Amino acid sequence: MPIATGTRLGSYEILSPLGAGGMGEVYRARDTRLGRAVAVKVLPEAVASSADRLARFEREARTVAGLNHPNIVTLYSVEDERGVRFLTMELVEGRTLDHLIAPGGLPLARVLDLAIPLTSALAAAHERGVIHRDLKPGNVMVTHDGWVKVLDFGLAKMSQGDLGGEGATIGATAESPISGHGQVLGTVPYMAPEQVRAEAVDARSDLFSLGIILYELATGRRPFTGPTPADVSSAILRDVPVPVLSLRGDVPRDLDRIITRCLEKNARDRIQTARDVYNELRYVQREAERALGLAAPGSAPAGPATPPPLPSPPPAPPSSRSFTTPSSSVSAPPRDAPSIAVLPFVNRSRGEEDEYFSDGLADELLNVLTKVRGLRVAARASSFQFKGKNEDLAVIGQKLNVATLLDGSVRKAGNRVRISVQLIHASDRVQLWSETYDRSLDDIFAVQDDIAQSVVKELRTTLLGEEPDSKASGLAQADVAAAAKGHGDNPEAHRLYLQGKYLIDRMNREDNSKAIEYLNEALSKDPKHALAWTELSRAHALSGGYGWEPVNDAYRKAREAASKALELAPDLPEAHVRLSAIQRMYDWDFRAAEESSRRALQLAPGSPAALGAAGALAGILGRLDAAEAMHLRALQQDPLSAASYSSLAFVYRNMGRLPDAERYLRKALELSPNRVGGRHGLGIVLAEMGRFEEALAEAQREGAEWARLTAIAYVHQLAGRKAESDEALRQLEERHAVDSPYQVAAIHAVQEDVDGTFAWLERAYQERDTGMASIGSEPLFRRLHGDPRWKPLMKKIGLA
Repeated sequence: MPIATGTRLGSYEILSPLGAGGMGEVYRARDTRLGRAVAVKVLPEAVASSADRLARFEREARTVAGLNHPNIVTLYSVEDERGVRFLTMELVEGRTLDHLIAPGGLPLARVLDLAIPLTSALAAAHERGVIHRDLKPGNVMVTHDGWVKVLDFGLAKMSQGDLGGEGATIGATAESPISGHGQVLGTVPYMAPEQVRAEAVDARSDLFSLGIILYELATGRRPFTGPTPADVSSAILRDVPVPVLSLRGDVPRDLDRIITRCLEKNARDRIQTARDVYNELRYVQREAERALGLAAPGSAPAGPATPPPLPSPPPAPPSSRSFTTPSSSVSAPPRDAPSIAVLPFVNRSRGEEDEYFSDGLADELLNVLTKVRGLRVAARASSFQFKGKNEDLAVIGQKLNVATLLDGSVRKAGNRVRISVQLIHASDRVQLWSETYDRSLDDIFAVQDDIAQSVVKELRTTLLGEEPDSKASGLAQADVAAAAKGHGDNPEAHRLYLQGKYLIDRMNREDNSKAIEYLNEALSKDPKHALAWTELSRAHALSGGYGWEPVNDAYRKAREAASKALELAPDLPEAHVRLSAIQRMYDWDFRAAEESSRRALQLAPGSPAALGAAGALAGILGRLDAAEAMHLRALQQDPLSAASYSSLAFVYRNMGRLPDAERYLRKALELSPNRVGGRHGLGIVLAEMGRFEEALAEAQREGAEWARLTAIAYVHQLAGRKAESDEALRQLEERHAVDSPYQVAAIHAVQEDVDGTFAWLERAYQERDTGMASIGSEPLFRRLHGDPRWKPLMKKIGLA
């Protein structure tokens, strides 16, 4: 029986039905304890009433719950409330793949942008021993923000014979399920031959289903058809499908070959692993990009193991590229993917001291627009690269890969402000909308909301083709109201908050200290300004991380500020990002950090900060594929972010892909030449590649002394210059024993001084050195993993 809206299942309130299938009914629900939306799946009576089946089901669920991958829907729990057995899962909203397949097939770039994350999810699951058994377009969701999410992963998996001789269909949906001898699992048009015959299946059966999906994405039709399920089953067992190349001439031969091999009747003749399919698809994508000139200059054709090219121009979200022939160009973002960059507003006030206000206003608008679902917004770090530069608007749009630009100027005099804004179509520089606001500073919040609502309404009508009526106005107003949270209601406090945030971004001790003063003054005037609490948390965490404050004091203050922000605004993504960083870097509570990171992504899926935090956590936990995916996604949103390039470089170093690490570190330094630790990182990577003189030159250019001495000691040691390494280490210990014990331990490790390494790691643990969070993934310490002291240390840090 369907569950009525408003019904409570434990701490979950049912809000509305979402759908039903062979494995139960799914509802949207609210987790009343955590205040988040979830999906609740109520199990069928046949499973819930059988102790044996339920036990087997829960074993499978535990396995699936261990799948932590950005393209797999997360399973939270299996619960029982008054005899009703149900699952709680991540709520994913968007359109299933079967609603996106177009007649004649999708553009090649779109096929690959959908197929690669889908295959990555399969590879991750198969490597954990989980088989889907009902892979089909209806079980693949594409979210409003372009994420591919595989649904119902592994929950249909039951060993052959689990259901006796009933011939039941667990996991087969209403779309032509069949059963016969033994049991048949799945949906007929997407079954492998062994599934149709009710034989034993394995991961290669999922690859056959994947081949059908790829065929359908590329051609717009299924490879095996018939008027009845029996006819379709017969075609799967007997027919050889028409080659994709015969239906569509622009498909690369490699893609046609991949699909053909996935559709081999005999499992032994197919590509054997999803990881192989993933690598092959990545190769096809890189070659297509290379044909359009998107690969790194001068690079040679690469095999499947190399990373995607640097975004130059930056890679777009899944729906915004199109490849046709080598002479084609990158297409503008399509109508179903509105995109915008908010450029830094020009300060036309008399004093430079008002620069914070013009920057802050643009930043506030950017943050609001980032939270509007369905709108892709270039991140601040990228759009503010054009501050003070007279760059052509079409070039800016191309570099940021956005269709529209919001530009403006601010003139402030006393308590009055004039704000002029215009929305521009980047490629042809056509002005879509403009407005000038003459207001008092007391009205600043209303002005910001007015601008954001006008922009959202214009984007809806111009790019999505909606009618410019009262409904569009209402939707825009609702979008902005939902996004504009956390700024309190005191204009003077908000002005002080903007000043504080402006100073933090300068990333030096003096300005950070002054920022803390401004933020504390803002909060004395308006204690309910949640965003000010969030920025105060960031300032204190920076102070602790860079040694400007005692680390324990700094992180205590950072946690108190983040907690206060969440108390005031539980759905503020910035606060969840800050809390996740504290939990990851200082608390070493990685489960809590994962939950905070996941919540931030739920609230702001396109936020580079949230994506970067998730990538950093995945890297610490050794989930390098997931870390790579998150950081690449962050770069899509923020293509000029030195931090994202640097983070991705260290993921590649941990993977052993040193040329790729060098490439991304050089891009980070190109964008931010004085970035702390940038030369240090490049020097280490070059030394690990055996290029010692280049490495030493980079190490000696590092600005931060602790990082410079660490890199110099490291390079000399690898080059066989023990005396020089010892001298750099002596200076490091003498000058930075308190603030950099983790780096000292690393040099002892490269010198193969095991006892010294453990002694300094223990000191780093006692000092709460934030570097200790990365100990499990750092290649330097891998030789210590067999030492009896290693596991107890990892357990203390929470990484056992």
